[in-house]
Amino acid sequence: MELYSRMMEEITFHTGLSPTAFFTISALMVVVYRTVCGMFVAPEDFNKPPTITASASATNINISNNGFTNLNFNDSTNEKPVHLGDVTEQQLRAYDGSDPNNPILMAIKGQIYDVSTSKMFYGPGGPYAMFAGREASRALALLSFKPQDINGNLEGLDASELEILQDWEDKFEEKYVKVGQLVPEPMRTEHTQSGDKLKES
Repeated sequence: MELYSRMMEEITFHTGLSPTAFFTISALMVVVYRTVCGMFVAPEDFNKPPTITASASATNINISNNGFTNLNFNDSTNEKPVHLGDVTEQQLRAYDGSDPNNPILMAIKGQIYDVSTSKMFYGPGGPYAMFAGREASRALALLSFKPQDINGNLEGLDASELEILQDWEDKFEEKYVKVGQLVPEPMRTEHTQSGDKLKES
């Protein structure tokens, strides 16, 4: 009993904690350590191929040898990108991710890219969803999320902003498939009652 009392006094003296607090914190540290270590794959299991593959409708679930589950949310891996050709900005807006049957598209410097493989970023609720279905060159160059900057107007941008935009374009060309290009809205002509033509854009 004297050893137990002496040990409790030493714990309090060296840690400044009550013995109950000391043992509670120690136990929590062991639990956290085991939990964190359990999140990582052992080196010998790293290169083992998965043994069971099950597919769900929108999520591929791979259960590997080590018992860990890998989720792949890329549900468009087997879908080929749709090549649209010439598209107006108004037509591009239909590809903003709100319709699950349409790909998610985005334009930079007039070139349209299929960003459907990054649905978690550009799809509804994603951090860059406001760029989907839009020409976003100015916003990307300015690193801006302001609605008034989400357009293709490059006027007034300085050299460093144009360089940032070029970096974005290079990343998009490397990662996404180019599916079309933006063209100006067609000119509409209307006839007046007297037969004269009026042009409107």
